[in-house]
Amino acid sequence: MTDVHADTPRAAVRELWPLLSVRSMDASLGFYRDQLGFEVAGTAARDGQVYWCRLRRGGACIMLQQFDAPGLEVVAEGHDALYLICEDADAIFEELTGRGVDVKAPTVAEYGMKQLFVPEPDGRNLIFESPTADWAG
Repeated sequence: MTDVHADTPRAAVRELWPLLSVRSMDASLGFYRDQLGFEVAGTAARDGQVYWCRLRRGGACIMLQQFDAPGLEVVAEGHDALYLICEDADAIFEELTGRGVDVKAPTVAEYGMKQLFVPEPDGRNLIFESPTADWAG
């Protein structure tokens, strides 16, 4: 079957950023940054406490989120997601709905990335994400 949408630049997926829930952000940062050599590419904090970060090493990125961060909705331990960084989440939405996939239209997260949530059979979410003009990068 030939797919005319998958090769179009707007529907291109550029990167995969796994999101891992962690018990202790301090311990996880110590491991990934200090022991494995990842650099911190971005963080989010509440009341001075980092609850989310994106780490980078070479061309690879990984995101960590403390599953019981104070002041945030509890993320179930082990509830991991795969973020697929793409050119245009709306184009992915058009492609998937054209294939009969039942998904809601993309929305913009508070940090400025447009997100399309696609549940997969084992309960994880695939999130196709594209930057908007408000994304801090």
